[in-house]
Amino acid sequence: MNVILLGPPGSGKGTQGALLSERAGLPRISTGDLLREAVAAGTPLGAQAQGYMDRGLLVPDEIILGLIADVLGSPGAAGGVLMDGFPRTVPQAEAVDRLLGERGRQIDRVLLIEVPEHELERRLLGRARVQGRCDDTPETIHERLRVYEEQTAPLVEYYRRRGVLVDIPGVGSIEDIAQFIAKALDL
Repeated sequence: MNVILLGPPGSGKGTQGALLSERAGLPRISTGDLLREAVAAGTPLGAQAQGYMDRGLLVPDEIILGLIADVLGSPGAAGGVLMDGFPRTVPQAEAVDRLLGERGRQIDRVLLIEVPEHELERRLLGRARVQGRCDDTPETIHERLRVYEEQTAPLVEYYRRRGVLVDIPGVGSIEDIAQFIAKALDL
């Protein structure tokens, strides 16, 4: 089963992704983790990514998709993967579809974790206080939510048209939300 977790910053994708990966036995693809691992391992794609990261630039899609292709081609991913927060744009989604299609696979479910904006802000500001994250200020939170609406929200319709999108209520306890996800995946 190939699953994507989709939702705005602060919706709980990381938390639910970790739980779901363990529960369903799916390798979790997090682009941040993939980049860090490739850089640490000194792979050719990692070296390319490091050059962009050192200059404070976003790593281009071609490099990210190369890393994802490596994971999809690995024996551990033969039974499916969980993509946590990727793809973020329709062109990235189309590229993931091509990568999976080359392997005779497809996206089976996209779980949209829905959380009201005021709750997202509350969570992100709370995370900033607890974790000491300087990237979660009111200004950056509003900017990240704006970018999500502009670039990532169009994926909702993209996947809804394909009949693979499931809306998941993202307010409640971590376990409550995990149960909604388990039900959506028949786990």
